[in-house]
Order: sequence, then structure tokens, then C-alpha cells
Amino acid sequence: MSTPTADSARASLEALRTEIAKAVVGQDSAVTGMVVALLCRGHVLLEGVPGVAKTLLVRALSAALELDTKRVQFTPDLMPSDVTGSLVYDARSSKFSFQPGPVFTNLLLADEINRTPPKTQASLLEAMEERQVTVDGTPRPLPEPFLVAATQNPVEYEGTYPLPEAQLDRFLLKLTVPLPARQDEIDILTRHADGFSPRDLTAAGLRPVASATDLEAARAAVAETAVSPDIAGYIVDICRATRDSPSLSLGVSPRGATALLSTSRAWAWLTGRDYVIPDDVKALALPTLRHRIQLRPEAEMEGVTADSVINAVLAHLPVPR
Repeated sequence: MSTPTADSARASLEALRTEIAKAVVGQDSAVTGMVVALLCRGHVLLEGVPGVAKTLLVRALSAALELDTKRVQFTPDLMPSDVTGSLVYDARSSKFSFQPGPVFTNLLLADEINRTPPKTQASLLEAMEERQVTVDGTPRPLPEPFLVAATQNPVEYEGTYPLPEAQLDRFLLKLTVPLPARQDEIDILTRHADGFSPRDLTAAGLRPVASATDLEAARAAVAETAVSPDIAGYIVDICRATRDSPSLSLGVSPRGATALLSTSRAWAWLTGRDYVIPDDVKALALPTLRHRIQLRPEAEMEGVTADSVINAVLAHLPVPR
């Protein structure tokens, strides 16, 4: 099989977005965010109230990709070994052998990740950052590509455990999945009336339209996307401005700045350019940075949100020409 060109890889990823839309209505921003995360080798946190198609979005992505996928339902009694795997005694050989957990896959759906205690949440930290799992002192590499797509309900919902800052920072993007607009909701009902079943995506017409080879070609092209010194300075100024905000007790770290650089390059390439412009940075600033800052309690009481702080920073900073 011939190696895909940058143009053919871009076409495959555009087809990926179209294919997912066969199952998920009205969530174009979340779909685009998932594709950006794939291009950046990053992980995604999807937040929304129950019933807005967070899980369906990830399942549709896996159906449109030729990648291995596993799902873990995070519950209060889930143990770390249920995710990473464990040593199992084999009576026939009188030896312990490693039984891989569901994390050994290409696309891991961590469903309702904030319904499990912090100890189990932390079991994913090494996998997400180092792309390996250490069991009994032995590091075991994970498949490539590897992406964690975690869903969570808003933290004010009963039975949730807030994710610690160290874990939130491991997610490249935090995508909010809102309630659909009225016409989108009518479209959803019409599809269900016509026989659509979210449990059978094959019957809905979803098919694999992009492969791991397409993904590698796309990632190589994204790595060649040019970033001028002015754009790099703009990204740094955005992140530094959050550290000076009186509404925040924690601003964006240098890791957040490099994440915004990566997502801006991916978005620029997806839109057909081989260089980044300020609009690319603005488009990805909210999903890339909103989970990397921490509001002061008094600001939260006044109704300030992470998004409003970032939007204020973007509004006041001079934009490079």
C-alpha cells in the first residue's frame, strides 16, 4: 500500500468528520476537537450533562477509524488494576503472567471518569503521559496511536469526584458538549423515528474512512506547519496574561502554551494552510486552556467562568499582524 500524501490524509480526516455526523447531530465543535486531538497525539475530556451524545461521539469516531477501541465504565468500585491490567497466577505453569487491561488499545473510552475515586483516576496518568503502564516494576508500552477520550458529567452533579489538576493537565483538550439547538433536536428525533439506533452504528451507515497510516501522514504534515516568532509570542502572551488575572489562583503553565501551539498548528493544517495565523490560536484557546486554569473562590461566587477569563484575555491582547 502506498504512503498517503498530505492532501489525501487531509481528505480522509475531512471524511472522518462527515462520517461521525451520520450518528452525532449538532456537535461540530466537539467532532473537530476530537480530530485535532488525534493529530496532536493528545487526549480529550468531554464534559456535558447526561444524554448529549458524549459516549456516542467517541463510539462514532472509533467506527469511522480502523483502530482498536475499548470502553471502561468508571464506577465508584473500579480498581486501578481493572484499567491497567494485573499479574495472574497460572497453575499449569506455576508462574505469574501479565493480563493486559483495557488500556492496551488505540482508543480508550473512559466513560464517566469523574464517578470513580482519585486513586483509580490516577491509574491513567502514566498511560496518558508516558504511553506505557508499569505493573510489578515492569514498564509495558501501549499501542500506537493511543488516545484517551474521557467523558464526565459537570462536577456539581451528585456522585462525582473532581479530577485533580495534575490529571486535567494531561488532557490536551476539554470539550464542552452542549444541549442541541431546537432544529438539531428535531433532526435527532426524526432519525430515531426513521429507525436509527445508537447501539448499531453499522446499520446507520458508518464505515471506516481513515486508517492509522492516514493519521501518521497527517501528523507528519502538521509537524511541518510553520509558526512565526510573532505567533509564538502571541501564544506566550496569552498564557502569561492568565497568570496575572485577579480572578485566577492558577494560570496556564508552559505545558499549556505548548499544547496551544500544537492544537493551533493542527487546526491551521486542517483548514488547508501550512502556517499558523492568530485566528487559529483564538479558535483553539478555549478548549486547550479552560481546564488548565483555576478560579479563585470569590470569582466563582461572582459568576466568573474559565471561558470568560480566557475570552477577556483574548479581547485585550494586541493581535500580531
